Amino acid sequence: MTEWSKTWTWLDGQWHEGNPPILGPRSHAFWLGSSVFDGARAFEGVTPDLDLHLGRVNRSAEALNLKATMSVGQMVELVQEGVAKFGHNPELYIRPMYWPEFGAQGMVAPDAESTRFALCIHEAPMPTGEGSAITASPFRRPTIETMPVNAKAGCLYPNNARALLEARKRGFDNCLLNDMLGNVAELATANVFMAKDGVLMTPIANGCFLAGITRQRVLQLARKAGMPTVEGTLRYADFQSADEIFSVGNYGKVQPVTRIDDRDLQPGPLYRKLRDLYWEFAHAG
Repeated sequence: MTEWSKTWTWLDGQWHEGNPPILGPRSHAFWLGSSVFDGARAFEGVTPDLDLHLGRVNRSAEALNLKATMSVGQMVELVQEGVAKFGHNPELYIRPMYWPEFGAQGMVAPDAESTRFALCIHEAPMPTGEGSAITASPFRRPTIETMPVNAKAGCLYPNNARALLEARKRGFDNCLLNDMLGNVAELATANVFMAKDGVLMTPIANGCFLAGITRQRVLQLARKAGMPTVEGTLRYADFQSADEIFSVGNYGKVQPVTRIDDRDLQPGPLYRKLRDLYWEFAHAG
């Protein structure tokens, strides 16, 4: 039986240990999928870009017509309280969340005035950097006309989950999803970078996926270090012939890809440099 890792959740003005119940069968978020969240990290005594993640959850709430009831400053204080409950230098996932309790206008639309907030913090070991195997997914990322891709919304994740499960059935750890035009958008669980002939490349943010906070940070660090960087239109064939591929996201930060289809890869110099630069940034603040 799966058990939750050590968890503290702030809900309705107080801290609860573990996984407290928050939804009922008539709760709008339960049956109509109207929740948003964000994810930040605590590790080695740091919480890099915490304020940016907390600011984004408020924007996500507004994108789903919810009411952002907490300021970034209030959330920062709660995160500091919660992290302190885990002892010295824990490895944690920090997840602020909004969701509506009631519906409006015939129940389908959320009632913004019923928006609730919770902050869930739980133990989550950082990935070790051993690398992953990836392949192409038959599933695609939606567009803004079909789904709220301008928010970190819970309703988006079943699509990425089915892509991930399909890839794992074929023996891979993760997969690249295309946009509706057939261009690579992201991995099922993170943004993606590749390198070719010393040039760092990543799919351009075209509105079908979140251009993540860690992605933006890595691009900033690469440009500051003088690395040639390109945000552009990339096809799956570009990744098949890449010199390096690595994932960039909040959960694992910067992690190598060591196989695409049947082709083995090694963690390369740009990956190693950017991983070092990110760790330096994370500890500099």
